[in-house]
Amino acid sequence: MSVRIVYGEEGVCDAVELLRHGGVVGLPTETVYGLAGNAFDPLAIARIFEAKGRPLTDPLIVHLPEVSWIERIVQFSSLEQQAIVVKLAEAFWPGPLTLLLPKHPELPELVTAGSDQVAVRVTAHPLFQAILHRLGSPLAAPSANRFGRISPTSASDVRIELGESISLILDGGPCEHGVESTIISIQGDHLGILRPGPITIDQLKEYGHVSSLAGNMNTPGSLPGHYAPKKRLQIIDSDILSLPPGGRVGLMAFNTSFKEIHEQYAAVEVLSLSGNLKEAAANFYGALRRLDQSNVDWILAQPVPEKGIGVAIMDRLRRASHGSSHGTGHQDSNSLLR
Repeated sequence: MSVRIVYGEEGVCDAVELLRHGGVVGLPTETVYGLAGNAFDPLAIARIFEAKGRPLTDPLIVHLPEVSWIERIVQFSSLEQQAIVVKLAEAFWPGPLTLLLPKHPELPELVTAGSDQVAVRVTAHPLFQAILHRLGSPLAAPSANRFGRISPTSASDVRIELGESISLILDGGPCEHGVESTIISIQGDHLGILRPGPITIDQLKEYGHVSSLAGNMNTPGSLPGHYAPKKRLQIIDSDILSLPPGGRVGLMAFNTSFKEIHEQYAAVEVLSLSGNLKEAAANFYGALRRLDQSNVDWILAQPVPEKGIGVAIMDRLRRASHGSSHGTGHQDSNSLLR
């Protein structure tokens, strides 16, 4: 299959036409690029799982253009739950917040992996919103990468990941946030963070009691080995960036760009010279992908401060490190710098 990368209004029209006929399309969001299919078309959903090599036990996020569509895929359990969703929607939608809510009975169970809960959000990307309105149906869209691998933040990343499995990618430029949406569950006035992301604990505190429930295995993108490069990745436990012995080593640094560091490592990627965590998040997957495609034997990563969106960066970094050490085809499965 030969993949086409399309742009602008013509690209939107091509994408809508393909989606109407049960196809799947690589689409930009404000977080990462997604692989989209009609949420009410079981065959289209099956094509998403097939293209990604994704287990059928891993649920998908459903995307809407506006909150008024929510009752097409959600059946609220109470008026209190609905009231909290309205408040959260007013504050954070459109944007990178995903809510785990009771599933509407007409939504195919394949979308939710048999769960009675559906993950839903309203995307802020104008091209994605335009497609949703023209198609007239919600879209299921996990990240547009091979299952468990580095998430794509550009159209070229999608082509690298899925170019042999899909026929169309709509190029909407680089993603604004660069890490996946925050996922939360709602139980009374309790908000449980199932996956950290751009919407932080501090931002959510106004709307209820907030705690971390990360590790829930029935949440999209929650497996311990997600976001992994093909090469071995190890997090450095200290601020000392001296080169360990053995092999060609790449470094993903937070805000360090000293000449001696560049001289020691075979390849260096700096997430943010100014130490800006939002910039680091936007650059994270691209930097990891470039190191993975370089000629290094393995990769070291400097941790970032775990505050604000830094919590999400470290969540992805730990999962990527776990996935690289438990995957296949790695040159060294032993601990390097624990």
